[in-house]
Amino acid sequence: MATINVIQPNKYSIIMLGGSFDCLHPGHHVLLKSVKPELKVQAEPITDPYGPSIVDPELEAIVVSKETLKGGESVNNKRAERGLSQLQVEVVDLLFEDGNSEKISSAILREREVKQTKVG
Repeated sequence: MATINVIQPNKYSIIMLGGSFDCLHPGHHVLLKSVKPELKVQAEPITDPYGPSIVDPELEAIVVSKETLKGGESVNNKRAERGLSQLQVEVVDLLFEDGNSEKISSAILREREVKQTKVG
């Protein structure tokens, strides 16, 4: 498994991390392990692509992958339209399975589960 760029501890008070967390995979675990245990983690279901990222004035940063960088930029555009401060965009690397060029993602894990269910 590849390494992941982690955010310097205590650099921000409040950050935003978006994504599909219906299936926690090794990439999520690596990222979450980089967070200090005493930090408060708040998960919120969202009903639109932005969730609280475009309305919460206390947010300081958004964590994205190289694949979702445009989403982070879009968040900042929406924040600017609303007169909110720009978020620092922190980009983390994707993780790949050992011996495989396929990234680890919730979508791929869901696809595998469906295929295994159909076969089994």
